[in-house]
Amino acid sequence: MKTSELTDAALDWAVATCEGAEYKEGFLFWYDHEGAKRQIKPYPYSTDWGQGGPIIEREQINISYCNPAAGWSAQGFRNAKFGPTPLIFRKAKFGPTPLIAAMRSYVASKLGAEIDVPEGIA
Repeated sequence: MKTSELTDAALDWAVATCEGAEYKEGFLFWYDHEGAKRQIKPYPYSTDWGQGGPIIEREQINISYCNPAAGWSAQGFRNAKFGPTPLIFRKAKFGPTPLIAAMRSYVASKLGAEIDVPEGIA
């Protein structure tokens, strides 16, 4: 599936995957600080600012409104130092809301333009 088309549970699953969760046999697992495996549901990263907001801040994702047709645009920034000036690489994605655009950008920067979404993820 194209990351530019991810929505709802598929987008939240992809963000959880970027954050370190594993999906096996229909369940999402996370490892706690002691290394113990915990079963979780994906957080609503694409609809809850309390979950998606910290990722936007940490990853320095820039969000801006484009127009009614395109909606919101988000670019994920990554700094790489080559010589005295840092270069900034961007992965621009669009979405109907700022959080959806930002989470699509985050997923694209970590997993690429297309990903395999497991069966059972709506």
